[in-house]
Amino acid sequence: MIEIFKAKSVITVNPSLPRTEVIAVRDGRIIETGSLESLKPWLKNNEFTIHDDFEESIIVPGLIDPHLHPSMAAVLLPTYFITAMEWKFPWGLTKATTTPDSYDKALLEACSTPTHKDLFITWGHHELWHGPISRDRINALDSHTPIIVWNRSFHELCMNDAALEYLEIKEDDVKNSSQIDFVRGRFFETGLSFALQKLNPYILDQEIFTEGLRKLKEVVHFGGHTTIADMAVGLFDFENELNAQKLIYENENNPFRVELVAHATAMAGLSGGDHVKGEQLISSLNTHNSDHLRFDKRVKLFTDGAFFAQVAQLMEPGYIDGHEGEWLTIPEQFENIARIYWNKGYSIHVHVTGDLGLELAIDTLEKLQFEKPRFNHRFTLEHFGLSTPEQVHRLSKLGANVSANAYYVHELSNLYANHSVGYERASSMSRIGTCFRERVITSLHSDFTMAPAHPLTSMWVAVNRINEKGELMSPEERITPQQGLEAITINAARVLGLDHEIGSIRSGKKADFTVLSEDPLEVDPTAIKDINIEATVFEGRIFKI
Repeated sequence: MIEIFKAKSVITVNPSLPRTEVIAVRDGRIIETGSLESLKPWLKNNEFTIHDDFEESIIVPGLIDPHLHPSMAAVLLPTYFITAMEWKFPWGLTKATTTPDSYDKALLEACSTPTHKDLFITWGHHELWHGPISRDRINALDSHTPIIVWNRSFHELCMNDAALEYLEIKEDDVKNSSQIDFVRGRFFETGLSFALQKLNPYILDQEIFTEGLRKLKEVVHFGGHTTIADMAVGLFDFENELNAQKLIYENENNPFRVELVAHATAMAGLSGGDHVKGEQLISSLNTHNSDHLRFDKRVKLFTDGAFFAQVAQLMEPGYIDGHEGEWLTIPEQFENIARIYWNKGYSIHVHVTGDLGLELAIDTLEKLQFEKPRFNHRFTLEHFGLSTPEQVHRLSKLGANVSANAYYVHELSNLYANHSVGYERASSMSRIGTCFRERVITSLHSDFTMAPAHPLTSMWVAVNRINEKGELMSPEERITPQQGLEAITINAARVLGLDHEIGSIRSGKKADFTVLSEDPLEVDPTAIKDINIEATVFEGRIFKI
């Protein structure tokens, strides 16, 4: 049986046939797109049915987020959100909290209701809006309730005395640990791992974590996705993460697939700290593959620290206040680890946020290309906070890809211009326009919860570059709506090595579509984020929103 999907217009993201009217699908695959007239050879020889649910709507390829963290989302969604930006969810709205006083008031009002057994965990604190956080500040609000304030970056958290006591963390336990400030109750970057060991029994509690994954399922569908990538499997606990995702997502009623990318350091940790053995473990993970969850030959590496937490590694002139960033992987170690995976033929995805972290990744790629040349290697720079035009040019010549978090521009550019890196660098963060001009394959992602899991919002930011104050930042780095749509469809598929299967609407590809109320290429570009997502079609099955 052939199923025909009719629309007001089908935007195919296929330059050979950019607009059509109908799509013919059989057994979850597209057999042809065009018009009812052009499909006659198929229709006269086969039984068919016509779906006219979307004849007044716009169909685009299924939206793709190539960098999202289901496990991180499952940990954070059950926490209490106190954030500087408004957050819209399928189940409700979190209003913005933008000053230290309003933050303290919100925390004090909420903390009497624990989120994780006896613990109260809140997420979303950012120093530039909410003021510096410390155990003393939290103690002054409530010294009896165990309170954990998780930073907006996710890469750090802060505890009050009651939480430290409840989790049995003593100063002697951490006095020789790096990136832990016990006096302030602060655990950041690699120091976060120590805190997570204590928190895992609570945040990975089966009931709480499973409910978090169910909430993420709603969020992903609400955003119009048909494919997401879990860009760091093993972030908390590999076995628990994978088993929970199998439980929630491996069923015919799940409207999206999850591409699984292993966290190299976590896999090495499961292999006695040996990255060679870690690679061997990763190479065996495809035995877990199923219809909705799949490992391929991809791996996630890290250079510098978090962008939201202002610990990205920067070249001169650095930060305005003179503080320095942090390395997640020591440069010499990064090169050695990357070489293991490069020589084994992996697609390497590298977390980079500052221009110095980016420089390390580019230098490493250049050296590896010299040692062992590869083509279509899909070495991808993830996040891409601060960069230089010269670095983008080098990326182009080396055949690298970029998966950018455009949302940085909206939420952070005004604050960072005035308090962090100055106007010139803040205005050109997420240098996406240059990437397109240099013909670097560039996609957009949310890194959820670093940005809303809503690809049209990412597209809106990249096309308009309007920050939260309403200012236009570096108009030269804007991209066109067509490029923006490509960045959340075909380019995202290319970054994941899946462009032969998904990312555009053409004969032979999987029947993944997103149904929109308006045309994202014809509306006022400032209205792109407000387009209603009506439904998705995943491998030929309709899922209404």
